[in-house]
Amino acid sequence: MTRTIPLIDLDDFENAATHANFLEDLRAAARDVGFFYLSGHGISLEEIEEILALTQAFFELPDDDKLMIDMINSPHFRGYTRLGNERTNAGADWREQLDLGIEREALPIAPDSPPYRRLYGPNQWPEHLPQLQPVIENWQAKTERAAIRLLEAFSLALGQERNALANVYCDEPNHRMKLARYPGKTALHSSNQGVGAHKDGGFLTLLLQDDKGGLQVEYDGVWLDAVPVPGTLVVNIGELLELASNGYLRATVHRVIAPPAGTARYSVPFFFSARLDATIPLLELPAHLAREARGPESDPANPLFRNVGENVLKSRLRSHPDVAERYYADVLEKRRTAA
Repeated sequence: MTRTIPLIDLDDFENAATHANFLEDLRAAARDVGFFYLSGHGISLEEIEEILALTQAFFELPDDDKLMIDMINSPHFRGYTRLGNERTNAGADWREQLDLGIEREALPIAPDSPPYRRLYGPNQWPEHLPQLQPVIENWQAKTERAAIRLLEAFSLALGQERNALANVYCDEPNHRMKLARYPGKTALHSSNQGVGAHKDGGFLTLLLQDDKGGLQVEYDGVWLDAVPVPGTLVVNIGELLELASNGYLRATVHRVIAPPAGTARYSVPFFFSARLDATIPLLELPAHLAREARGPESDPANPLFRNVGENVLKSRLRSHPDVAERYYADVLEKRRTAA
């Protein structure tokens, strides 16, 4: 049987005539392939075209402009990352990217502060592309609203109150996003790895793709192509929903294949998560769903923590070792000693 990635229309969530079927379809999509295309997300085609155009414009800036906001300048893991400088699954990713989050002031750090408090802080913005910031902040607001509606829908689909998870993301949700460019393969990079196989750490990821393929989803040992569908976002489950649902919902393994020589792929992933100081609850599922919950996956190389800040920090330290060594040497040493 050939598996396909389903299309979910978020407008059906608030429609009384389609509400019940929507929740069934949503739960089935998350339990089966684990990825789905999302329409009805409230973002216009004009806004999609605008952010993709500015994403390309950012990566066309001179290298010196991009390196002025290199992530190595930021203890908050915000800023530009050159080709090969992020690592996934122990391999170098063949993409350059700009990491952004909610614009915040850095928090005061005391000797006994949990290390994840260092993740709070401002973004780095390119000096010669001032129009980028308002477009990014609009995109963050729109995708956050869509993500919250989806999370409410998942809560209902799991037999919970609509706001069952609101207390762990309200007031200060921790979301991140990237602008990403995947250049075509070259003689210096013959690997297929655009981004290595991995799971996402938050609640939900909402991804905007351009018209180039490359994203693949693992299902029963087979890689399915998430072929771009105009006007949609691609959504996948993250580790926090896996924890909250006791493994009824699974964070889905996915990867990106580097595009062919002479081409480039652009994407804008948005990662919706909980407050860094939150602890993920274990939802009490109805009996018929609880019987199908297998518990969160146990991977010694990638342990899951119910403490959100710890979960986020371990991911950042692993994927950006240069930033980790500069700003978190004490944390790394403590972990090496404990091991």
